Amino acid sequence: MTHPHQHTDHEAHAASGSTNAMALSATLHCLTGCAIGEIAGLMIGTAIGLSSGWTIVLAVGLAFLFGYTLSTLPLLRAGLGVGAALSVVLAADTLSIATMEVVDNLVMALIPGAMDAGLVNVVFWVGMMVALTAAFVAAYPVNRYLLQRGRGHALTHEYHQASAGPTGARRLIPDLATPTLVAAIVAFMVGGLVVSVAAELSDGAAGGGSHSSSAGR
Repeated sequence: MTHPHQHTDHEAHAASGSTNAMALSATLHCLTGCAIGEIAGLMIGTAIGLSSGWTIVLAVGLAFLFGYTLSTLPLLRAGLGVGAALSVVLAADTLSIATMEVVDNLVMALIPGAMDAGLVNVVFWVGMMVALTAAFVAAYPVNRYLLQRGRGHALTHEYHQASAGPTGARRLIPDLATPTLVAAIVAFMVGGLVVSVAAELSDGAAGGGSHSSSAGR
């Protein structure tokens, strides 16, 4: 015989697993938008010589812009109006994105030279990787807490289903924060790191060659 409490334990375990999976998906979703905005903001800021403060302002602004955009588009495809979609996204994503931005920029500020490093600099790309990883770790429990209380991405989950089609079947609206997009961001950052390492090795070799030539003379 199966005891009632065994059913309860199984259901609780299943619910916990579902919440964990949704929290992971929600955090990855927010991280995708934040990463695009952060990388763009820091690249623009360092490229045009903005101060660290203004670079952070630009990066945070773009992170919120891209984060909200990636969450809004699936809702628009599901049939919501712009105003309704934005209101849902603002309620669902703001705390998660804010947590990521605070942690991300704090870590970047604490890594010596990361905020002032140029784009062709190993410190910049390693700093970005460390900062975004820390932001993900910090935002995951926030999203899980919100989901457990029916808030956060729980507000957008029901809209990820399109209205019934002619056959009565419901079609899942794909999330733009797909593994492909995440992989593209990772590949871009790794590419930047590789270019930076190659540039530093090249500069080191050129400097060594110049030194040897001068010594020979």
